Amino acid sequence: MKRKVAFYTLGCKLNFSETSTIGRSVAKEGYERVDFSEKADLYVVNTCSVTENADKKFKTIVKRAQKTNPEAFVAAIGCYAQLKPEELADVNGVDLVLGATEKFNLAGFVNDLFQHPDQRGQRAEIHACAIDEADFYEGSYAIGDRTRAFLKVQDGCDYKCTYCTIPLARGISRSDSLANVLKNAEEIAAQGIKEIVLTGVNIGDYGKGEFGNKRHEHTFLDLVKALENVQGIQRLRISSIEPNLLKNETIDFVARSKTFVPHFHIPLQSGSDEVLKRMKRRYMTTLYKDRVSKIKTAMPHCCIGVDVIVGFPGETEDHFLETYHFLNELDISYLHVFTYSERDNTMAAQMPGAVPKKVRNKRSKMLRALSAKKKRAFYEGQLGKWHSVLFEGENKAGYIHGFTTNYVKVKAPWDPSLVNSVHTVRLTEIDMDNMVRLQFEDAKIEV
Repeated sequence: MKRKVAFYTLGCKLNFSETSTIGRSVAKEGYERVDFSEKADLYVVNTCSVTENADKKFKTIVKRAQKTNPEAFVAAIGCYAQLKPEELADVNGVDLVLGATEKFNLAGFVNDLFQHPDQRGQRAEIHACAIDEADFYEGSYAIGDRTRAFLKVQDGCDYKCTYCTIPLARGISRSDSLANVLKNAEEIAAQGIKEIVLTGVNIGDYGKGEFGNKRHEHTFLDLVKALENVQGIQRLRISSIEPNLLKNETIDFVARSKTFVPHFHIPLQSGSDEVLKRMKRRYMTTLYKDRVSKIKTAMPHCCIGVDVIVGFPGETEDHFLETYHFLNELDISYLHVFTYSERDNTMAAQMPGAVPKKVRNKRSKMLRALSAKKKRAFYEGQLGKWHSVLFEGENKAGYIHGFTTNYVKVKAPWDPSLVNSVHTVRLTEIDMDNMVRLQFEDAKIEV
């Protein structure tokens, strides 16, 4: 019988794309992939190190795996495994810890575990190289459902933001070759997937460090222009891009594109220039405001999401109010709010002026309320308009959900014939669950 393997992914879309690729590689070695809730011979947790909560959740997930099958092996891979392999190795139930490069050879390491079960000791095996050795590129993509795929185009980061561990966990900025990105996109299209979301650590840096060198063979604009021509993909979405790397040419291209959708997610982190300097971000609020204005001029209906951190060391009440008012006045659509948590081996963790956790939580709550207000206003601005919607594949309490090109979440009574199909609809009203009801163009019947 085939050995069974189950994966659990923490963190970002990039982690999901890599989990999927690693999952396909172990399947080629004869493993059968099952859901994490099922009994398996091997449980693999792809870890994240961005927040303290992700660190804490790891132990809970390991306990869940042990409860499902106490005899199973448990492997920890990914960013947290690279940053703190010894710490993960000490977690009860963990048998194997693989770092940034080793995770792509998961099958080889676990095969060795299964061949020598008698050598199972009190402490996990650790295989994690120094991060400066992570200078090669591994292409990945994940298909989360029948409608959407996450396509990795870039990895690592050369930025030195004072709060961030990602360069320590993933290494230097490096990109996939354009030919391989297009090959992966074509593989995705061949499986009937209608939408691709581009992912990476810093995708606007695409073209830098291809396979570890510093030649700039292609730019991010070259990438999006080439992807536009992939047959079979109806939608392409840019997941997150730094404001200083989002150029006018890219905005103008997306505005004209028939495939790239009007949706940008642009990290801000703080609306205070003083705090941005302490964070060592590569822009000030003036540039950020200019990027939003440029997008909205080219695409008034565009959805713009924003990352923001509250409670950074030295953030005073005045700094926070600067951020609040800056965001309140911007024509944006929603926020992803992160409460600052100290990360080992970062400059910020050593900075004076730590903000009390109660204050951090209060500020986070205020920005989450602002996000709800912004999202509601954006949705209200789309009511009465006709949009293209891609419907997803799950029956949720009798409804099928989908997203417009500009990322408005809609709902309709469950109809399996709608799964993975695109329809033109008119947005009619916002429901109690903050999803939008709609009217189909072909039926002219409100649902």
